[in-house]
Amino acid sequence: MEKRERFLMSFAGKLFQATLMTTAMIGFAYAAPTLDSNKNYVKLKNFKPNPKIENKQCLSCHKAQDPGLVKDWAHSKHAKAGVGCVQCHVVPKDYPNAFKTHPLKGTNWTVQAAVSSVTCAKCHAKEVKEFMNSGHSRGGAQWLKENENPHGKAMTKLAYGYEGMRGGAGIDKEFTLNKDNPKANLTVANICVQCHGTIIKLNSQGKPLPTTWPSDGIASLYPDGGVGNCVSCHSRHKFSAEEARQPASCSNCHLGPDHPDKEVFESSVHGHIFDTNEKDYKFDTGKQIPGKTLRAATCFTCHMSSINDLKATHNVSERLKWNLWAPNSFERTGNAETAGWAWWSQKKVLRGNPKAGNLQGPDEARSEMKQTCSSCHDAAFISNYFKRVDADVNLYNQYRNLSVKMYKELKAKGLIKKDVWSDPYFKLMYYAWHHEGRRMRQGAAMGSPDYAHWHGVFQVMQDIREMKDIYNYRMRMLKKLKDPKKVLEQEPPMPVVTHE
Repeated sequence: MEKRERFLMSFAGKLFQATLMTTAMIGFAYAAPTLDSNKNYVKLKNFKPNPKIENKQCLSCHKAQDPGLVKDWAHSKHAKAGVGCVQCHVVPKDYPNAFKTHPLKGTNWTVQAAVSSVTCAKCHAKEVKEFMNSGHSRGGAQWLKENENPHGKAMTKLAYGYEGMRGGAGIDKEFTLNKDNPKANLTVANICVQCHGTIIKLNSQGKPLPTTWPSDGIASLYPDGGVGNCVSCHSRHKFSAEEARQPASCSNCHLGPDHPDKEVFESSVHGHIFDTNEKDYKFDTGKQIPGKTLRAATCFTCHMSSINDLKATHNVSERLKWNLWAPNSFERTGNAETAGWAWWSQKKVLRGNPKAGNLQGPDEARSEMKQTCSSCHDAAFISNYFKRVDADVNLYNQYRNLSVKMYKELKAKGLIKKDVWSDPYFKLMYYAWHHEGRRMRQGAAMGSPDYAHWHGVFQVMQDIREMKDIYNYRMRMLKKLKDPKKVLEQEPPMPVVTHE
């Protein structure tokens, strides 16, 4: 077997190289299907319950059982428009999400507890279609092993195996405490699932299983082909657009050492102005007008709002030139997302299109972002700012390429441990991408100098030196001992300093 084949089959290769691969699905048939490609969506649009049911029948129980839920709905725009329990929860008896044993049912209908975007699309087709074209719709599928992609398998093994104490071949027994314990899966429902989403599972009666639901994951995959359920941003049961437009809505997931967008925003000039002048902001409209509805940009302003003749959008990837979360940053060279549409149309789990962005390509994405900025800043300011962003991204890529080059050489010579999470080189390489490298790039892109430098490039610079020391030591010892196993066995402990 060739060295490259062995490398790609390794766990580390799966984790890092798969993200760099240009997926074969970018040109897949799912690039631009219609919502009608989901037969359940068509069925739900045309469905008429028999006999007729009214919201008051549902409220007769839920007012007492779930008073907070009912009050949220009562104060919503849905309630004012006459949209209630029936419009969202009543489905055909043979519907994939149907709760078969619910006490309230008709001759041809029952209710669904787990409501997906298929239901939302009945009234909000434009918004759902835009969401399906965005990177958000890839959130659930990209990490699941069912997509037969090395990246998905590696990340699922991390969550369900190593982090769930199920362990794996070749590591010590103390890391396999839950090897035969199915309840360990419940722990995963508290982590990856709540931001990314997962495949929602129902029992034989149609009740959601605790391993997958409740989930606020941005792109959970539902039995009816739905992707996400909109509650990630529009919290149930008020579904307030005003609430969803505020920075706190995004910071539910976009925070922490791996993508500290909340902290980056708060430490930027934009965040400073927001925190000290919240009275100057109006989130009850999607149209952003500096001096009338805002003082400075928020997450919603740049990524979704109607501003300076740009149309509002639920495609959060549309104005992005770069992919800033990948191990190597690359330009988003057009095309819509594919992962969401694959599930919507045929219930297939695919990794999707990491290059999803503006349908006209990265230059148009940058142009639209500049158009957003020009509401408050002049052309020279904007041009200079983005030149610095691009320079920072390119610098990060140079660091990354050097770390990968050394890693490949070590791997080819058998100088990376089988349990990569015990290998100091692998861990440094991982942090330099997944933590420090993301902070470096995102701090620069969103105007937080401290995250771009002290939490970012300074720490990447330290990582690369530590990696170089490990590389030199192992290569030197290989010359001396002639056996890579002996090199790793005799290597003194090298604790990795996590630069949080």
